[in-house]
Amino acid sequence: MADTSSGAFRYDRRPVDDTPVTTAELPPTPVRDRNIPATAWTDAPDELLHLGDELPGAPVADYKRRIGGWLLWRAGPATKASAIYWACSAADPSVTHSFRLFAEGGGEGVGPSGTTHDSFRSWKEDLRDNQP
Repeated sequence: MADTSSGAFRYDRRPVDDTPVTTAELPPTPVRDRNIPATAWTDAPDELLHLGDELPGAPVADYKRRIGGWLLWRAGPATKASAIYWACSAADPSVTHSFRLFAEGGGEGVGPSGTTHDSFRSWKEDLRDNQP
């Protein structure tokens, strides 16, 4: 359901905005009024463009937010299904880390500290605490 006071929409009801966007134009905070697909990012590396290829329905990754110098993207739904979160350095998109959420719960990913995480929260904290 839309939140008409703020323009925010539920994640699966946000319109796709495929207007080309540069790295500098990606918003710092979570985007709640639209989905920015990886295909709209002018600097998107091939790895990101194919992030969702192994997931059912081959979803295109959507931009989520910045975590300091990291850009956070997600391929797949936000809840109750497999998804892959992918972060890259805004200054050098070849520096990447990913976290895989499993449909049955839990997940796994290696953060910039080299630590393997089974919690999405701790993986994001690793990004926050280890800037590119």
